[in-house]
Amino acid sequence: MMSLEKFSLGLTGGIGSGKTTIANAFQALGASLIDTDLIAHALTRKDGLAMPQIREEFGDQAISDDGSMDRARMRALVFNDSAAKLRLEAILHPLIRSQTEQAAASATGDYLIFVVPLLIESGNWKQRVDRILVVDCAEEVQIARVMQRNQLSREQVSAIMRNQASRQERLAAADDVIVNEEELHLLQAKILTLHQHYLRLAAKKSGRN
Repeated sequence: MMSLEKFSLGLTGGIGSGKTTIANAFQALGASLIDTDLIAHALTRKDGLAMPQIREEFGDQAISDDGSMDRARMRALVFNDSAAKLRLEAILHPLIRSQTEQAAASATGDYLIFVVPLLIESGNWKQRVDRILVVDCAEEVQIARVMQRNQLSREQVSAIMRNQASRQERLAAADDVIVNEEELHLLQAKILTLHQHYLRLAAKKSGRN
């Protein structure tokens, strides 16, 4: 298990909640972001570290013409086949954890933010970070955002949401919550207040105060 000397935060939220927007706002204030989705994408692009194992486990049909993992095909596969999902996770999760730990060790920001879409579902992040920040919004807002962004039907978005932790489960695990239903500039005061709180906690953890 990752042992961190620097104060760390796990940031999560449902699909369409605006996790990336909020995370980037904290980064602009001086936090170091470690995004597990970006790490996973790097592992599964052409020549990514996971690609030889994925090809061996799932065959050439799992590979796009450009040499990266065929995400649409694999998403459909694991969505309907829990055994395939476990096989893919067995490849990706150890690599993601290793890359995450390397990124944390070299981070230079005031504190660490791990952006983890499935933080609640993963189970052990609560023990790995000092606090959990949930980016929250009404489910109808989520659905509308994802339908517009990803050109998906309401039924498709609802199916994705059913496979994620519920809004209630995320909020129950949260130490802090940002309700992201407004324009970003209207949330800046809340973000700044939390950032200053995290700076104080980071100083306390490091022994500076």
